[in-house]
Amino acid sequence: MKYGRVFPPFSFCCIFDGMKLMIINGPNLNLLGKREPEVYGSVTFEEYFEQLKNKFPDVELEYYQSNIEGELIGKIQEVGFQYDGIILNAAAYTHTSVGMGDAVKAVETPVVEVHISNTHQREEYRHVSYISSGAKGVILGFGLQSYDLAIQSFLN
Repeated sequence: MKYGRVFPPFSFCCIFDGMKLMIINGPNLNLLGKREPEVYGSVTFEEYFEQLKNKFPDVELEYYQSNIEGELIGKIQEVGFQYDGIILNAAAYTHTSVGMGDAVKAVETPVVEVHISNTHQREEYRHVSYISSGAKGVILGFGLQSYDLAIQSFLN
């Protein structure tokens, strides 16, 4: 356990200085707020990320987005041995990338897979995930709140 803030009634034994989480977003999620607002909403991820940082001030949150599969795999490998958790929305790569799934399984850091939409209510090919079998858990269908729920899963 790290040293930092003290939580009563265990002030003599339980000390916590926060958690370090990385949010990794895949292709086209840079277009949130513009792309299919009826599915994904009208808020950009950058706007929502600021809300998350304000809601979870004791969590060190970082954010990375790429449209390129190899860059996403590289980021998983980069942070996958030093962060407390990864929140991964691999977007379309969820359904197509064996490499993304292998990267999730290769790292020590637990990964929570998230999706803004309920992928099981969409096209048949979106019902398959190469990420899920290596993930700590999967959260989908709650809009941007899926990220909030993923953060809470690491805190509980």
